[in-house]
Amino acid sequence: MKKSRGRTGRKRRRKHLKSFMDGVNCSHKLEYIKLKKWLKERGFEDSNLRPAEFWGTGRGLMTTKALQAGDVIISLPEKCLLTTSTVLSSCLGGHIEQWKPPVSPLLALCTFLIAEKHSGQKSPWKPYLDVLPRTYTCPACLQPDVINLLPQPLKHKAQEQKMMIQELFTSSKAFFSSLQPLFAESTGKIFNFGALQWAWCTVNTRTIYMKHPHRDCFSLEPDVYALAPYLDLLNHSPNVQVKAGFNEQTRSYEIWTNSQCKKYQEVLICYGPHDNQRLLLEYGFVAMDNPHSSVYVSADILLKYFSPLDKQRKAKVSILKDHDFLEKCSQLRFPPVMCAAHPSLPSALRPVWAGTREWSINFTAW
Repeated sequence: MKKSRGRTGRKRRRKHLKSFMDGVNCSHKLEYIKLKKWLKERGFEDSNLRPAEFWGTGRGLMTTKALQAGDVIISLPEKCLLTTSTVLSSCLGGHIEQWKPPVSPLLALCTFLIAEKHSGQKSPWKPYLDVLPRTYTCPACLQPDVINLLPQPLKHKAQEQKMMIQELFTSSKAFFSSLQPLFAESTGKIFNFGALQWAWCTVNTRTIYMKHPHRDCFSLEPDVYALAPYLDLLNHSPNVQVKAGFNEQTRSYEIWTNSQCKKYQEVLICYGPHDNQRLLLEYGFVAMDNPHSSVYVSADILLKYFSPLDKQRKAKVSILKDHDFLEKCSQLRFPPVMCAAHPSLPSALRPVWAGTREWSINFTAW
């Protein structure tokens, strides 16, 4: 049958394209049906959010009703959250409490994720594990030849991230071996580097901030992680505003929107005022038209554009060295518009201590 070329055909194609751009409902897929059933058993009721595939952001959540500023986007009961309390109440708890020196909250969560994924059908968390990404796009997961193509400041951070995971794996081998009584298979095969890298990326990219009281069985690193099934399908936009936190009265983690969202559109939240380097490092993506975009200036570029005729050149370089700006060049970042407006940027730099561990830059001539 020939494709219609008339007005009706054009309307039909526009409607089809619009529905694709708005999002394709995925709630009929078995993994989401099982996840919603699993969440319902833990007290989560929601009739307004649907998992969907979107043109620009990939997998996310669409709303079936218009949202107004002040509306609750999602309220996820405490029973649905995966925290260090969850880990300690599992079969891993006794081993973690006895291990010295204490493991970090991050390692405890990573260990739990690996163990539960290995358990397969036996894991009570399987419906959630089944919808987690199998791979991640964080720089830590990229091959060295790909990392070498990144801009120098980002390349440096990516290599640091990769090394950090490698060091965590090396330092955790003895702890992993102590868990052998819990498994029939060798812990060396279960808790391999690839498994830890996947678990680390899962915690790093998908947890919400939720402060927990310190326990002696954990190291002094802050225990501020919580994995939030279904809620973690919400994608980021730098152009929306939300309020989020744990509601002590409802014993739920809740997100309220300060923006409007039309019916059947993707519901977006803001992960924070991050530039694209931070987003790529922490979450594995960049945001289009990001108002927080920055240009990271490396040490060689700074020194290159200092005029040799500048009588204060040595003093300026000395100040930068004294405050480790040349060694930690990624701390120097500027809005792209400002960089374009100041082509001879280094001659106008003036680092000023801002009263915190952050530095502010005043663009006034010395």
